[in-house]
Amino acid sequence: MSKPLITRRKLLSYGTALPLVPTGLFLSGCQQQPDTPTFRELLDFGRSLTMKSQRLMLAHKPLVRELPASEISATFPSNGTHKPAGDTYQRWLDNSFTNWRLAVDGMVERPLSLKLDDIKSMPARSQITQHNCDEGWSAVGQWKGVPLATILMMAGLKPDTRFIIFHCSDGDGKNYYYESIDLFDAFHPQTILAYEMNGEPLPVQHGAPIRLRVELQIGYKNAKYIERIEAANTLRHVGKGGGGYWEDKGFQWYAGL
Repeated sequence: MSKPLITRRKLLSYGTALPLVPTGLFLSGCQQQPDTPTFRELLDFGRSLTMKSQRLMLAHKPLVRELPASEISATFPSNGTHKPAGDTYQRWLDNSFTNWRLAVDGMVERPLSLKLDDIKSMPARSQITQHNCDEGWSAVGQWKGVPLATILMMAGLKPDTRFIIFHCSDGDGKNYYYESIDLFDAFHPQTILAYEMNGEPLPVQHGAPIRLRVELQIGYKNAKYIERIEAANTLRHVGKGGGGYWEDKGFQWYAGL
């Protein structure tokens, strides 16, 4: 019998990606860890230290390494949803997203409703970077889009804003994908709303018409099919309060590289 594949996503659900948690707790990689309050507190403490130490090292917002075009992957896997279900998305697709709008609301001074052409008319950034999936694979792609900071500054964040939440079109009709980042990642120069991939309009399987590229974070933080961006000072009202679809299933909110 073959051994079960232990993916990064599975490891993240146990917090085993945390270098500051004593490694002796994880000597038996296939043994389920105790889900006790004390154990969870230890994981949360280690995660918090990891995030704070990494934020300190990244205080000047250094760029993730950008690669030459010769390193763009011949194939770039599409994980998660390959196309949102339902008539609404299909109508957008049939009309080349001319009727699609991106809402920007929540704790903002000026709520926005942006057409795809509005977004494409803004100053853009192009970057070739390596995508690191939590399932253990990586691929290199070229992304073009508007810096998220540009849109947030247009909307004007209120002083108490702490998080940026992304509400997406893909789901089962009742539960839709959602993800969140803090303002550090939101205003990083390489965090963009991408509408092109490898010189072409963003493919449906990769999140058309726009997706998040937050290069300081691994796979599941890079939300696809974004239709609403919400500024907030808490994550308690989103899903089960974990800050993201996978986080509500036990994975780490901070998934920094």
